Amino acid sequence: MTPLLDTITTPQDLRRLSVNQLPQVCRELRQEFLRGIAKSGGHFASNLGVIELTVALHFVFDTPNDHLLWDVGHQAYAHKILTGRRGEIHTIRQKGGLAPFPKRDESAFDAFGVGHSSTSIGAALGFAVADRLSGKNHKAIAIIGDGAMTGGQAFEALNNAGDLKDANLLVILNDNEMSISENVGALPKYLAQNAVQDLKGFIKETGRHFLENLPGGLDAARQMRSTLKEIVEPSLSLFDNFGFKYTGIIDGHDVIKLVEVLQQLKYKKSPQLLHIRTKKGKGFASAESNPTQYHAVNKGFDKPASNIQAAPKPTYTQVFSQWLCDMAVSDKRLIGITPAMCEGSGLVEFARRYPQRYFDVGIAEQHAVTFAAGLACGGLKPVVAIYSTFLQRAYDQWIHDVALQNLPVLLAIDRAGIVGADGATHAGAYDLSFLRCIPNTIIAAPSDENECRLLLTTCFYSNKPAAVRYPRGCGTGVEISGSLNTVEIGKGVVRRQGEKIAIFAFGSMVETALTAAENINATVADMRFVKPLDIDLIEDLAATHDYLITIEENSEKGGAGGAVLEVLSDLRIVKPLLILGIPDIVTEHGDAKLILQDLGLDADSVVKRIKAFVGDFQEA
Repeated sequence: MTPLLDTITTPQDLRRLSVNQLPQVCRELRQEFLRGIAKSGGHFASNLGVIELTVALHFVFDTPNDHLLWDVGHQAYAHKILTGRRGEIHTIRQKGGLAPFPKRDESAFDAFGVGHSSTSIGAALGFAVADRLSGKNHKAIAIIGDGAMTGGQAFEALNNAGDLKDANLLVILNDNEMSISENVGALPKYLAQNAVQDLKGFIKETGRHFLENLPGGLDAARQMRSTLKEIVEPSLSLFDNFGFKYTGIIDGHDVIKLVEVLQQLKYKKSPQLLHIRTKKGKGFASAESNPTQYHAVNKGFDKPASNIQAAPKPTYTQVFSQWLCDMAVSDKRLIGITPAMCEGSGLVEFARRYPQRYFDVGIAEQHAVTFAAGLACGGLKPVVAIYSTFLQRAYDQWIHDVALQNLPVLLAIDRAGIVGADGATHAGAYDLSFLRCIPNTIIAAPSDENECRLLLTTCFYSNKPAAVRYPRGCGTGVEISGSLNTVEIGKGVVRRQGEKIAIFAFGSMVETALTAAENINATVADMRFVKPLDIDLIEDLAATHDYLITIEENSEKGGAGGAVLEVLSDLRIVKPLLILGIPDIVTEHGDAKLILQDLGLDADSVVKRIKAFVGDFQEA
């Protein structure tokens, strides 16, 4: 039963309630969230941790006129429920349903589209300055987790904002000691020191009456306070030194206290920082005790699992995980690096076996790559495990620090191509395009699990800047060799011999190409490498076939197909060429197979597109 929540369609309805009714709203909102996610799946523990904060924010501030900017945005499900999307919450992350993150064209209450971390403070500052220059008196509120605060962009924004004393900006630091995994680095330790602030407040409030009854007690206390201030406060003044007025630490699950504090901060015009402490997974015991496991859940998570399960094929992430541990035995110089994605990128076992060779650098992709470059200069062999979408954030570092110096750093690029439910912000649609123009860089795209192991080994031994990109999920189920064999760099292999039509297939699209080729009797080449390309193979197949097709799970613009076209141009070969890939659009969220069908990249669609292409030329 949700009698209060049933009266709330928009935040205006919430603001008609009394503050004493808000705890009940929070309980009902938590129940509604659990029901919705049981039907859809999605980000879980992070949303449970901000229920009270979400209610307090919409109760105090005049949203959407006041701007709420959620960092990363995976904790904005309750926000969506309160802002008119309750009836659709069970569709979140599904094709045609609600977006998994705030999305500007979905609701006026989603002030800023997001999916990556550490952007909220900079964007909120932009809103604040725009409002000031436009003569508007609105508040810009950035809600950022302590994990996202480790990102360099957050500190760049703090540095800028703190110098603008008239910025009507509030930063809420949601401190739960977690990203997906537990936070690492110096910043979480610094935030933990702020508990001293609570102790100081306790001593001040409860000790005053006791000291007043002791001769000279207050004078002694003042002297001790002055001494403690000299020792302690310099280490606790980070945000004050950035130009923010610090308030904290506040219990982030006490909605009435949150409202009280937010109402005080609402009318302060200079940059403010509110530090709250929350529990990730709050209100769901399993998520509270294991927030990493419950960071995201599948639909039906609340029902008992079936005892009958088929033996799963290994995922590409698991293949990489095993390869990394095996290669670490073979080469003591190997170093594993992750930007806060230990579980997602498959480094858990490596971290357990080789803790001295494992580095989680926090949500800091730029630093991860430059750190790897420094390690390489020192004679080590770093492997940076990173999602394709997050590699975008380290582009300059790959060029400036790795490629130009020709350093032996290996990128293990997970989640390449269409990733499904996380949508456009997480799509790995661009890495082939933005990497292949960089000198000295080898790019490999394995077509199955065993090829993934082969190409990882090959690129690691190349002693050059190299990248191996592979998709999310399972491969084809081929047998995986336990060896550390290599293949020749820049050489592809013909997987099927056909006639007239030659398909140059890259990575995950090789299996699709082989299935399609059976219908049209086409030749299929598994190119293996996007850079360097197998020029001899391209020339040979161009000479013996009438129609040429390229297919990749990457943007058609500047991708592998464009690379093949450049080779044909250099060879002065003129043949009909069809480039198949992700078109020049923003992809949607939903089941990856359905999205690929919509993009015309499933086997049936590929057959139809090739037949239409050939037919057009024959008719002409």
